[in-house]
Amino acid sequence: MADQEQAEIRLIVARLRQEHEDYDAAINAMIATGCDALRVQRMKKKKLVIKDKLTKLEDQIIPDIIA
Repeated sequence: MADQEQAEIRLIVARLRQEHEDYDAAINAMIATGCDALRVQRMKKKKLVIKDKLTKLEDQIIPDIIA
């Protein structure tokens, strides 16, 4: 993978990590205020989708090492 591609992926990963943390904070605030459980569940699902994207991108950056 070219250095340019890897740098772009790292930038996307950083943005997604921040978005994941933002969702986490929002979910905690919603739980603390007693928000509707359905809304909290939807937020958790969105957070999980972001986590899945993060995992896929991180797998592209880190090469597989055959032991």
